[in-house]
Amino acid sequence: MAVSIPSSLGRVLEERFEALAAMTDKPGQLDRLYLSPAFRQACDQVAAWMQQAGMTAEIDAVGNVVGRYEGDGSDPPTMLLGSHIDTVRDAGNYDGTLGVLTAIACVQALSDAKKRLPFAIEVHVYGNEEGVRFPTILTGSRAIAGTLDPTTLDAKDADGVSIREALRAMGCDPDAWPEVAKARANLLGFLELHIEQGPVLEAEDLPLGIVTAINGARRYRVKVAGEAGHAGTVPMALRRDALAAAAEMALGVERIGRSDERLVATVGQIEVTPGASNVIPGEARFTIDLRAPQDEIRDRAAAELVDDLKAIAEQRSVDLDIDPFYEAGATSCSAALVSELEAAVERAGIRALKLPSGAGHDGQAVAALCPIAMLFLRCKDGISHNPAEAIDIDDAVIAVRIMLDFLLHLDPERLQP
Repeated sequence: MAVSIPSSLGRVLEERFEALAAMTDKPGQLDRLYLSPAFRQACDQVAAWMQQAGMTAEIDAVGNVVGRYEGDGSDPPTMLLGSHIDTVRDAGNYDGTLGVLTAIACVQALSDAKKRLPFAIEVHVYGNEEGVRFPTILTGSRAIAGTLDPTTLDAKDADGVSIREALRAMGCDPDAWPEVAKARANLLGFLELHIEQGPVLEAEDLPLGIVTAINGARRYRVKVAGEAGHAGTVPMALRRDALAAAAEMALGVERIGRSDERLVATVGQIEVTPGASNVIPGEARFTIDLRAPQDEIRDRAAAELVDDLKAIAEQRSVDLDIDPFYEAGATSCSAALVSELEAAVERAGIRALKLPSGAGHDGQAVAALCPIAMLFLRCKDGISHNPAEAIDIDDAVIAVRIMLDFLLHLDPERLQP
């Protein structure tokens, strides 16, 4: 029996997207934070869909849902698929859930055809990818990868509830977190389908693209201290205007970001004190987010940026404090898996566009366990983390066809180093 997807797949996916979107802790908008009641409800529903698709399914000690579809033969290797189901506040319907529902659809097609592959498939549904409720991220995928710092289980939300306490309330056993980790041996890799969260695919008129790397990031908190003064009495030449200095620095950040097409650089927040219309700003604080798909590109830009900020501060006679508070290395996708995806995309008659991911993903954690790969699906106007987030359901069906073709053609022997 040939493996195919039903003509009703688009309708089924739409119904399931809507069903998950209704699982929210805040009526009127989609808020499904890690370990909340809505999160547990979504975990239970996803597990039920996995079982309908012929998988065994369980919720593990840190709140991940893991479904398994056995392979052919004894002790076959395993291919991982999946994404996350926690959301940001006031979220869209597709971030994370796209990769979950399409992975289940692929297994459903195999199960309907009674087809076993020379490898098992596990669909992983991770928790805390977004890092909204608790001051830590990638809890689920780090646990799977065996890199979870157990002290993060004591991280607390705004109400003083720790991850450990929330896990127990959800019926999980946080003390069993070491048992969540997967063995590295016999894993082929991890593939995630995700909305692009950017405008490139739409501009290229392509339904999907192949991710080459997940950008590494550096973030800084910058404080510029000048001198507050009367807006009417201090001559321009004698001012130490913190906001004017910060504004020039922000333009410097933009210049650095434009210096290489592989870089992006953003000033996302700025605060000014004392904040009165008739007072020269005495202090300005702002953030910088710097990303690139290769660490050496990002690090070189970071060094140039710091030098530029110091030069501006000296020229404007203001004090400068730069606090680097976050760093994540770039994560390359597996060349072998990228090649397999490229072949599947081309077999579908689609131009195989390769692009980096500017956003972070669970794959950054899973990469410590096994090779990773990603497909991006175009989203309307590149909008994400927003109720206006939208996809064309026909694109999602195309993506399932390509993922299924990728699985059917995947030869574990070709992935051996």
